Amino acid sequence: MEYKAHHYYADVTARKLRPFATMIRGKRVDEALEALKYYPNRSARLIEAVLTSAVGNAKYLEARDIDELIVTEARVDGGPMFKRIHTRARGMAYQIKKRLAHIHITVADAQE
Repeated sequence: MEYKAHHYYADVTARKLRPFATMIRGKRVDEALEALKYYPNRSARLIEAVLTSAVGNAKYLEARDIDELIVTEARVDGGPMFKRIHTRARGMAYQIKKRLAHIHITVADAQE
């Protein structure tokens, strides 16, 4: 059975999150959590929190064997953008795009 967790509107760009999502995809949950624990990045903390939530969902729904769960899907989608203006010289303005992201993680039993 599949167990999912999402984090919508994460305040980090999808470009910074995707390397960590590809790193944990296909690994066992305990290996993925161990790998993410040693990275100092904020992106690693967000992915780790969503992965922990997916494992918590599996425990709540009484998965057969928590130790044998595998990360089947780790996806990061781009979210909406906040558009801001940065004033510049001679009356010009530059646009600043504050990007958001959606994190989706699915874990499943190893037999499936």
